[in-house]
Amino acid sequence: MGITSLKSIGASRTQDSIEPQTSTLEADGDTALALFSNPDELHEGISSQDRRRLQRKIDFMILPYLAVCYAFFYIDKTTLSYAAIFGIRSDLKLVGTQYSWLSSIFYFGFLAWAFPTNFLMQRFPIGKYLGVNIFFWGVFLMLQAVAKNFTQIAILRAFSGAAEACADPSFMLITSMWYTRRQQPLRIGIWYTANGLGVALGGLLGYGIGHIKGSLPSWKYEFLIIGSLCTIWGAVLFFFLPDSPVTAPLLSQGERRWAVERLRENQTGVENKHLKRYQVVEAFKDPKLYVFFILGVVCNIPNGGISNFGTIIIQGFGFSTLVTTLMQVPYGVIIALSILTCVFLNDYVSRHGMQSRCYFIILFMLPNISGAFGLAFLDANNKAGRLICYYLTGPYNAAFVLILSLQTANTSGHTKKVVTNAVLFLGYCTGNIAGPFFYKTDQSPRYELGIWSMVVSHLLEVAVILLLRVLLASENKRRDLLQGIGVEDSDEARAARERELDRTAFSDMTDRENMNFRYIY
Repeated sequence: MGITSLKSIGASRTQDSIEPQTSTLEADGDTALALFSNPDELHEGISSQDRRRLQRKIDFMILPYLAVCYAFFYIDKTTLSYAAIFGIRSDLKLVGTQYSWLSSIFYFGFLAWAFPTNFLMQRFPIGKYLGVNIFFWGVFLMLQAVAKNFTQIAILRAFSGAAEACADPSFMLITSMWYTRRQQPLRIGIWYTANGLGVALGGLLGYGIGHIKGSLPSWKYEFLIIGSLCTIWGAVLFFFLPDSPVTAPLLSQGERRWAVERLRENQTGVENKHLKRYQVVEAFKDPKLYVFFILGVVCNIPNGGISNFGTIIIQGFGFSTLVTTLMQVPYGVIIALSILTCVFLNDYVSRHGMQSRCYFIILFMLPNISGAFGLAFLDANNKAGRLICYYLTGPYNAAFVLILSLQTANTSGHTKKVVTNAVLFLGYCTGNIAGPFFYKTDQSPRYELGIWSMVVSHLLEVAVILLLRVLLASENKRRDLLQGIGVEDSDEARAARERELDRTAFSDMTDRENMNFRYIY
């Protein structure tokens, strides 16, 4: 794949594929069109004070629900890790690679249900659909406490993975439905920061649960307590998370129209409830789809290993079981601070018109690469140095946030977004499935092969990100040249471009169809 492979973006399509474009513009556009009776209403004025007030209102309607939910996701992923040091391996008589399989089989369930859940997400109200899935995810988590052997808990973890398969894709769709492309990295960063808070909170919960002196082993309390909290939060999402800015009950009709109007610049629309076959086909013909799949894999091979073997690595430094749970708290704080620093810096730079996302991804991968090399080469007796290197592997989460924002910002057409989300998270599953198997039992607690898998994955990620930046920048330049942007700068030309932006903003055209679309990198 080279620069020429992306040159076809925006090129004329066959007669068969042009027909859907026409129907999109005339009769099958975005749901946001229902709020406007004519194009002039797209430019209704709103004071800067009202704009800020409504933006805060939207943030409070969306971000707390997603952030709490995401904290539970990561607490769940570390639950198995804490269960490992609380005795699940001996109680269930896990041998050989069975513990690694318990981690990976979660993602097999995720993988199997990825495409169906994404298409169901398009069909049903997204807030309600997410709430139902989170409720059942908590139920399956609680049921793991009654598992008697490897087979039973493996089946339950597969069902848990299927229930979580809608989580990240739905969060990305919700973010793209409510925020401009410039706002998206910061908002994704805010809810993804709960990833780090989940690590820290999971450590505190693990420490507290480890002190419970009940009739059950500590690892069972982990599943029961965290699972019950998840079911409660699923019900909260079902009733309170709005499905769309077009129908949000807490917004007036005027507020809904402004919430939608500010998305005009995205050229990606809000949502469309109809599955469009030609957009599915186009998604699989688009080289970006495969780039995002590869990124999903190489970003999550390290995650699959560290999230499940991190506590074992720390315990290998000589800490007791309960102290090991507390040592995860600083790691979670580092993750949260890294994400916030990354997205706020990127937001500041983007306000000045710079295309910086790919560079920030690479910048926030450097600590991870350094930490992984440190874990590979530092002497086993250098416990302080190795612990610091372990903590340095946290900022890769900040890089992944910006990768998610690249995907939401650079894909248009609702069906195409759904497909691209699904494929990105197929890569996510693949990486998380493969990651634990690099951590060989006979290499505990140094796990040399697992650490080197992190190094190689991060270096591949740098190469793929640089390639993606070249491809997207090249296509933007080609479109500017075709449309005479930078040459025809007269008032008349700018007015004509504005009218064209109005025409295509909510047409549910794909990024390849819509020549007014520009890529962010």
